[in-house]
Amino acid sequence: MYFCTFNLCQIMKRVSFIIALILVCVYAFMACKRTHEVRPVAVLPTEDKSQFVNITDVVPDAILEIRYYSTYNFVGARVDGYEQPMALMTKQAADSLKAASDELREQGYRIKIWDSYRPQTAVNHFIRWAEDLQDTTMKHIFYPMVDKSLLFEQQYIMSRSGHSRGSTIDLTLVDEQTGKELDMGSPFDWFGIESHPDYMDLTEEQIANRHILWDAMFGHGFKGIDSEWWHFTLKDEPFPDTYFTFPVKQL
Repeated sequence: MYFCTFNLCQIMKRVSFIIALILVCVYAFMACKRTHEVRPVAVLPTEDKSQFVNITDVVPDAILEIRYYSTYNFVGARVDGYEQPMALMTKQAADSLKAASDELREQGYRIKIWDSYRPQTAVNHFIRWAEDLQDTTMKHIFYPMVDKSLLFEQQYIMSRSGHSRGSTIDLTLVDEQTGKELDMGSPFDWFGIESHPDYMDLTEEQIANRHILWDAMFGHGFKGIDSEWWHFTLKDEPFPDTYFTFPVKQL
């Protein structure tokens, strides 16, 4: 009996030692893994506007209708940070936009810009507005089908915007002969599925009009998003991790 008990004790000690050794190895592996993880690049806010241009200096025939400088937008007021009705962009993005615009001019169209660079102060204004559930002044125009309390959940309003990185633009097309905007199937800043690029319950003309815009923009280095047909970002944007804060005004 004593012999069996002694062997059992020895076996238990060895098992405990092995388990402890395994735990030490696992801990060491996890510590090493954490040490070598690639951490995300910190978001850098900056007032530096040295790499930006007035879009109309590069694309002089662009039409500007800067909605957030006006009161005709989903907020219903001039948005913070828009001190003048200007469209600003990084130099690289503006050069690519010029190439797309030139191609569209050959087809008889001019670009109309609703928004481009957007300072973080404007995004903060959107957030305050979305949190005020009593303010539904422009609901009947821009979001009649959406409960305002769901704007964050459905990502219509977010804490950061690609526009603040300086290489994103919202625009449409104007027919040079008629002077009218092309019918794209939904207005700018319409909160609904009709604004999605993959929405297909449109007329043939509306689908064709969207493709005229997309073909030119995609063909000159821009990419879109899945919720807004009018929204484009330069694929090789020069400041992918920087969110600029200077106001929108003449440079």
